[in-house]
Amino acid sequence: MARFTLATGLREMNVVELGWTQIDLENRRAWIHADQAKSQRAIAVPLNSEAMVVLREQQDQHPTRVFVYEGKPVTRANNHAWRKALQRADIADFRWHDLRHTWASWHVQAGTPLNVLQELGGWATLHMVMRYAHLGADHLAEHAERIARPRVIRTNPGTPTHDALPKMAATQ
Repeated sequence: MARFTLATGLREMNVVELGWTQIDLENRRAWIHADQAKSQRAIAVPLNSEAMVVLREQQDQHPTRVFVYEGKPVTRANNHAWRKALQRADIADFRWHDLRHTWASWHVQAGTPLNVLQELGGWATLHMVMRYAHLGADHLAEHAERIARPRVIRTNPGTPTHDALPKMAATQ
């Protein structure tokens, strides 16, 4: 379930309650119904290759629910087994919801536009997505480079030219 959350960004209850009727393996898509979504709007979830691997591993384990343990539907992901796994991995202060934050951070770092991430994550406002914006600065590099070689325009006699700037900086 953690791998699926990292692949899709779905919230804990959306993963726990996910049913096979919400999965379209052929079109690589899952659906979160409006009454299951925090924003109260249906969410179409594209399934990347990692999500598809997880779903194939879960096939034929239960007739209606995707995620089961010992043949029974899982009711909570943030449970005793989760906390024990964190303890074994020596990970402290980590909640299931942090997987969603990790997923969003990975998207921003990979260059996913914020408006696309908003739609993928089912956020109602761009404001919620903006908390991840600082993680992706690649789109800023082009703009920062624009002044890498500033052009100094001489407006008065005695004003330094562009070539004189490095010499001035070296003396300061």
